[in-house]
Amino acid sequence: MRRSNADEPPLITTAPESSDDEYDRRRKKYAIMMSLRAACVIAAACTYRVSILLALGFVVGGMVLPWCAVIIANDRPARKRAPKTAYRPGLGSERALTAGDDGRTVDG
Repeated sequence: MRRSNADEPPLITTAPESSDDEYDRRRKKYAIMMSLRAACVIAAACTYRVSILLALGFVVGGMVLPWCAVIIANDRPARKRAPKTAYRPGLGSERALTAGDDGRTVDG
């Protein structure tokens, strides 16, 4: 009787990323984007006397980046549609034993 794919364990190379690693990666993206927002706010405060258009550009960046940071940080990676491969013992790894000098074969 043949086993179905649901009974077989997944290979470690096809296992999804752990939720802790995924959370850390998303938290790092959020922190980077929010630090860019802080830099935009500081740059807007420093450049408003030099160029009002440049300062407005930094203000817009400071207003848009928090929204983008939240959207990106809450976004989970897309599920892969690749077929799941599982380890199948005996597939391709069996070697046929040939008959010895006395004509016997070993089973087992």
